This record gives sequence, structure tokens and C-alpha cells, in this order.
Amino acid sequence: MKECLTILTIAVALSMDTFSLSLGIGTGKISKKRCLLFSIIVGIMHFVMPLIGNFLGSKIVEIFMLKSNFLLGIILIYLAITMLIDIIKPEDKPKNMTIINMFLFALGVSIDSFSTGIGLSAITNNMLMAVIVFSLTSFCFTYIGLLIGKYANRLLGVYATIFGAILLIIIGVFHLCKY
Repeated sequence: MKECLTILTIAVALSMDTFSLSLGIGTGKISKKRCLLFSIIVGIMHFVMPLIGNFLGSKIVEIFMLKSNFLLGIILIYLAITMLIDIIKPEDKPKNMTIINMFLFALGVSIDSFSTGIGLSAITNNMLMAVIVFSLTSFCFTYIGLLIGKYANRLLGVYATIFGAILLIIIGVFHLCKY
């Protein structure tokens, strides 16, 4: 149960940047069909990237003889700090949401899933369940963010990013303490 809660918490934290950026994109003219396609692309990337990260991460852990808990803790705290720094710098939202723009957006917001995948084996042996949860959560957060974007102001996006960063810091510190 603790493992499932941790995976869900990480999934929510990883999806917060997607949600906040989707709010901004949703303020533009984007059809519901495009919202769905966009969300599917983001969900797929949040499925694939942690798997790639986990594969490469296991090789890094073997080569440098690192503890996966330590590596995961450092990565999660780094991601949280990056999310908080991103709040400060202004963002350019894409003006034309082509398939290529959607893919690039999905790649950008799933880099944190890649990094998390590096240390994911410290949390679970059931990688498939974890990446499915990451994928579904990011899909839902993206879709909801796009739809709410038409009605919400920019502050909600900032608060969502701050909340996600705080969750990542808490989980990261927890894993550092296990080290």
C-alpha cells in the first residue's frame, strides 16, 4: 500500500508541470479533439521515458556503485528545484499546436519522468504498474489543464507547480534519509 501511495504521489508531482503548462496552452484556441490528442501524446511520453530512464539508471548504478535510494532522492530534489526556478523565468507558450509542437512539449514535460525512472527501482519492482500510473495521471492532468485553461487564471498554474515541487522535495528527502 505504501508503494502504491508513493507511486501515485510521484505521478501527481510529475504531472503538475504538465498541468500548469496545459493551463496556459488551454487559454489559446485549441479544439477538444486536439486537447485529447495532445493529452494522449503526453501520456505516452510519460509511459516511455521512465522505462528508458530506468534502463539507463540501472546501468549508471552498476557502473558507479551508487545506492538507488540516494540517486532517486538527489534526482527528485533536483527536479523540484528546477520546477521552482521555472516559475521565475517567463515561458513562451506555443502559438500553433501542431503535432510536432505537441511532441516537443510532451518530450519537455516528460524529461522529469525520465529522471525519475533512473531511481524508480528503489521504490517498486513493478515497473509496468508505475509507468501506467505515471502515464494515466499525466494524461488526465494534461487534459484537465487544457480544459480548465480556458477559464482559469495563470496563478493556478504557479500554485500547481509549487505543490508538485514540494511533493518531490518531500519524497526526495525521504529517500535520502533511507540512504
